[in-house]
Amino acid sequence: MYRKGEVTYQPLPLPDRVQKPDDEALSDAQAFLAYMRKRHSVRHFSTRPVPQAVIETCIATAGTAPSGANHQPWHFVAVSDPALKARIRDGAEEEERAFYSGAAGDEWLAALEPIGTGAEKPHLTDAPWLIVVFAQRYGLTHDGTRYKNYYVPESVGLATGFLIAALHHAGLVCLEHTPNPMKFLGPLLGRPDHEKPVMILPVGWPSEDATVPAVAKRKKPLDQILTVFPESGS
Repeated sequence: MYRKGEVTYQPLPLPDRVQKPDDEALSDAQAFLAYMRKRHSVRHFSTRPVPQAVIETCIATAGTAPSGANHQPWHFVAVSDPALKARIRDGAEEEERAFYSGAAGDEWLAALEPIGTGAEKPHLTDAPWLIVVFAQRYGLTHDGTRYKNYYVPESVGLATGFLIAALHHAGLVCLEHTPNPMKFLGPLLGRPDHEKPVMILPVGWPSEDATVPAVAKRKKPLDQILTVFPESGS
């Protein structure tokens, strides 16, 4: 992370090496793909509690993500307090009611119809934890000096991806929830003005009767998301 006065480059020998032979690399990559295909965005949560240590460890994993200039422009707020979760739900549903009442537009609402979403968000109180992801527009040193952060959306996106993968690895499920706008979250959670909320992740174990939209299983095939040069046979 940025520290005032630390402006010189100091190379460090690669601390960890996890490289492996090609055949083992392919086998492990295929196994990881199969495992990640079991990840689902879930709206139905069990009442089974999740230990705080599990949440903290998953967020620590998110903190290892790469970031622009290594400034790590993110902050995570983990909420298990039922009263605070209820206030977050109230704020989110107020924004969602406006969204579904016309602010979204017909095309957006039509795109969401197969997902089965609506203005009511019971998962925000059902899930044992809410993790709210904040992006830091700029940083502050220990003495309050302001400094610029770089590639903030990209960096926070990477960290959020790490977090979702870590939660899945722990056997948990989550839902990527983005009420729009989310300005109510900063004051509610005591975050400073230079932090922008970008996502709420309800986190927990899936309920016994949990479902997912059938359309969510439709993923683009590899040939629609990948181009390789040189092309095979050329």
